[in-house]
Amino acid sequence: MAKFVSASKAISLIRDNMTIGIGGFGGFSAPDELLRQIASSYAVNNTPRGLHVVSGISPGDLDENGYGLSIISAEGIISSIYAAHVGMSPAIGRAVGANRIAGFTIPLGVYGQLLKASAAKQPGVLTRVGLHTLCDPRIDGCAVNDLARRSGRDVVSLITIDKEDYLLYKTFPIDACIIRGTYADEAGNISLQREALYSEQLAMATAVHNNGGIVIVQVAGVVKKGDLDPRHVKIHNCVVDYVVVSSPENHLQCYDGSGYRPELVGEKRVIPDSVIPIDLSFRKICGRRGAMEITAGSLINLGIGMPDSISAVASEEGFWDQVTLAIETGVFGGIPVRGVGLGAAVNPEAIYMITDNFDLYDGGGLDIAFFGAAEIDEQGNVNVSMFGNRCTGPGGFIDISQNTHKVCFMGTFTADKVFFDSSNGNLFIKKDGDHIKFRKNVEQITFSAKDAKKNKQKVLYITERAVFCLTRNGVMLTEIAPGVDLEIDILSKMEFIPHISPCLKLMDERIFSNEKMGLKLKNQKVNIEL
Repeated sequence: MAKFVSASKAISLIRDNMTIGIGGFGGFSAPDELLRQIASSYAVNNTPRGLHVVSGISPGDLDENGYGLSIISAEGIISSIYAAHVGMSPAIGRAVGANRIAGFTIPLGVYGQLLKASAAKQPGVLTRVGLHTLCDPRIDGCAVNDLARRSGRDVVSLITIDKEDYLLYKTFPIDACIIRGTYADEAGNISLQREALYSEQLAMATAVHNNGGIVIVQVAGVVKKGDLDPRHVKIHNCVVDYVVVSSPENHLQCYDGSGYRPELVGEKRVIPDSVIPIDLSFRKICGRRGAMEITAGSLINLGIGMPDSISAVASEEGFWDQVTLAIETGVFGGIPVRGVGLGAAVNPEAIYMITDNFDLYDGGGLDIAFFGAAEIDEQGNVNVSMFGNRCTGPGGFIDISQNTHKVCFMGTFTADKVFFDSSNGNLFIKKDGDHIKFRKNVEQITFSAKDAKKNKQKVLYITERAVFCLTRNGVMLTEIAPGVDLEIDILSKMEFIPHISPCLKLMDERIFSNEKMGLKLKNQKVNIEL
């Protein structure tokens, strides 16, 4: 049976140089009471130090406000980090980019599967996810800085089976974990009933427990044994060692300052505010063109940034109820929350554990996926994970982009401030961005064009002035915006000359109008054998 202890007592069990799992996902479900106790103990006693942190989408608020991993960003606390994404805590991302913390980044789905494999005492996860990307040992082997490369840590190997290449991501013991639930009963059973995301809390607790580690769970309160609804108990007390009751200020549902929102967990349903169309902008232009790729009945994944314009366009055009959004967090349906609250949805239809959600994704369960794109090269590779000294990591990008038949990358054609005018269905670039995004070679490969071509994926690169597709020979220009000059506005702003389709056409002029498009979704083709 779990023991109820203070935060200071629990953290006194965390020793220097331990490998420690930290739960949470971005703006949600981080054990801040325990993280603050680590920071306090380090400030006063210089311990624990040299920790090797294991996390998924590392918790943080995209700012310097002292939430999530930012709480333990003081130099010396963290020695290395093994995570899918480190961008939500800018301080940690900077430390990795500056080579002060050894950084290893892996696909989010693989991370969850590794926890389950570790719980089952298996040697690792054998998968095709990550081939020909930063994860491939022939490229970076998941190591994103010199400290990681010099550490000698071997986290992934190339395996050949029946002449096909696979990656083996290796399991390793986690000495302790600090995770979070909503309530505990007197026996230490943990309910997640007010958590907008279930994250990987159960998989982490099981992996640590089964390998002899220490499982510490932060909760908002304690109830009598038998009072918890068993449908909300996601972590049984058999894998819990210690429970710590948090103060309210360290147990926020989300870091966005919105307070508790029952509509994120299904406790109540709300009627969304009337849809106010977003202004005509690059975001809306890309969202409109992307939405034209959707068919009715689709299961869709939207990435961070520009892709969330798809939901705004779908609402304005009135077809949001004809599709289902699946977020990598395991949330299905509803209206996505933006900003720090990304990953949750208002009025969700279902909430899965992340580790279960990627079983659906990896098997090709999505119909279409939309992502941002920071760099695209002439082969069609995409980088969203590493830029100079700034490291974010891939999150679920690699898992999803490699296993979805139709993938659309969205973003402005150039980076930095771009100004335009539109009239009568035309686009005129008044001032272009200073940084080129279509590069000869991307800095880091997060999406592999080589793998996509082998798997016969349909891949589009959508910008406000041009649309490209991936062919067996590389990137091909297929559409340009009305009013745009091919040479001046497109080819001169690329480091390579793309193939140009013999059927090059103009983008739909409705995309560049202030009026509603009147977009209607086509039905999916269904093959039925009698």
